[in-house]
Amino acid sequence: MRGVLRLALFQARRDRVLLPVWILGIALLGFATSSAVAAQFGDEAARTAIITLAASNPAFLFLRGLPDGIGSGAVVFFQCYAFTAVLAGLMSTFLVVRHTRTDEELGRSDLLDGTIPLPRAASLAGTLLLGGGANLALALFVAIGFIAAGLPVPGALGAGAAVGAVGVFFVAAAAAVAQAMPSGRSANAAASGLVGAAYLVRGIGDALGTPEADLLHVTSAWPAILSPIGWGQRSRPFTEPDLLPLLALFAAAFVVAAVAVLIRQRRDLGASLLPPREGRERAGVGGTSLVGLAWRLQRSTLTGWCLGAAALGAVAGMLGPLVAETVSGVAPLKELISRLVPGGRAELIDVFTAALLGMAGLFAAAAGIQAVLRLRAEEAEGRAELLLGAPMSRSRWLGANLFIAASSAVMISGTAGVSASVGLGVSGVTSVPAGSLVPAALAHVPAALVFLTATSLVFATAPRLSIPLGWGMLVTGLILGEFGELFGLPLWVQDLSPFRHSPAMPVEPFDPAGAAALTLVGAVLATLAGYAISRRDLTA
Repeated sequence: MRGVLRLALFQARRDRVLLPVWILGIALLGFATSSAVAAQFGDEAARTAIITLAASNPAFLFLRGLPDGIGSGAVVFFQCYAFTAVLAGLMSTFLVVRHTRTDEELGRSDLLDGTIPLPRAASLAGTLLLGGGANLALALFVAIGFIAAGLPVPGALGAGAAVGAVGVFFVAAAAAVAQAMPSGRSANAAASGLVGAAYLVRGIGDALGTPEADLLHVTSAWPAILSPIGWGQRSRPFTEPDLLPLLALFAAAFVVAAVAVLIRQRRDLGASLLPPREGRERAGVGGTSLVGLAWRLQRSTLTGWCLGAAALGAVAGMLGPLVAETVSGVAPLKELISRLVPGGRAELIDVFTAALLGMAGLFAAAAGIQAVLRLRAEEAEGRAELLLGAPMSRSRWLGANLFIAASSAVMISGTAGVSASVGLGVSGVTSVPAGSLVPAALAHVPAALVFLTATSLVFATAPRLSIPLGWGMLVTGLILGEFGELFGLPLWVQDLSPFRHSPAMPVEPFDPAGAAALTLVGAVLATLAGYAISRRDLTA
């Protein structure tokens, strides 16, 4: 046990900057949301209005979660729990994969095991211990943020525990994924995909939920039970606190972690349950060019993103009519919907579809950033030096990968649009032409281009900061787009997010000027990145 603790402390030292940034950032989001709710919805009438509106809007329920009363704490939990839980899950999965599968892939675990005589699973146990401690600290700091904003102490502690419990579950889930996947990239993709799937399933259950007669509470449908984020939501810390869902999450995490440790004890270092696929002896025609090489390196990751976008589009197309029927079937909502949504059921479907296609735009931006950041891994691990030893320029290398990143954004958005169109056609809804959903999805591509080209500029000028700044820009843009109005930020600050300039089609008309401006910004950033990388040396 002493050796496991030493390994956990060693891993914590490696993460002495990254982990505090994650924990304090998530806690700060909770504090900012609490303060904003107190400022914008300080009186009961304002809170009643926003909760009633949310109960009548399936898109709101899908994105945010379940309304559970009009108390300040309940409104705060409704506004920010799902988002903070996703961040806790991502923090946990990246932490575990970084110290397990990635260390094995890069040979660090081999060096460590050759220095310290410990059992095979000691390093994994240390990572699990670190992950549990990180989420305990996260729960505490989230609670402190809520308390500092004036929320009741018992509810704040319960809300922090709900976020931390979701993080603990994904620590265990990522540990199991790391035993199965053959590389750090595939493990990160699979583990973060589980987090996204948990959010998606929770969103489906909440969107299909049944509002109560007072329109201040919504009971989720059965799919939410399949999501750990949904289980954390069931704790209801500010209304009727219930620790059983959190205990269930901890129990599930313990079982999954025990299975992961057992597998690690029985497998060799570097081995995996899913063996790596062997490549061909000779490259095809595409493998002889920089674009072909970039495509070959990104195609498996792109496939995963496209599958996620297809699932999201299918939900948008097929579930929209069902959600509209469910909500419109509640008597107290009929009059409210007729006042808030002039187009009635058809307009309600459009709002739901537009919200999910906006999420597909987020997928496109994330996939583009991930494709660009692959360059940093190639450079840091020495493969770029071998590649650029041939007669080719660094700017061409960057340009080829930017082309694949931009193409990925287009393919992911297009996949979501096609899937939504098919789903809408299957559902039999004729209020909106099914073909219009493809351009509605593609309307988010210009915003994605800004994020991936901005990341390329950071990579070209400050490569060691490209990973934190690349993902940090995406998170910042998402927060400004989703929470900027709630936080009462000036309009010009909110407009710094490219997502703010993407039209929510088919609810809003296409904005050619906004799309052209975003595309122009992306082109300028890409040009600057190409110039900057041609004037710097490769770094380790």
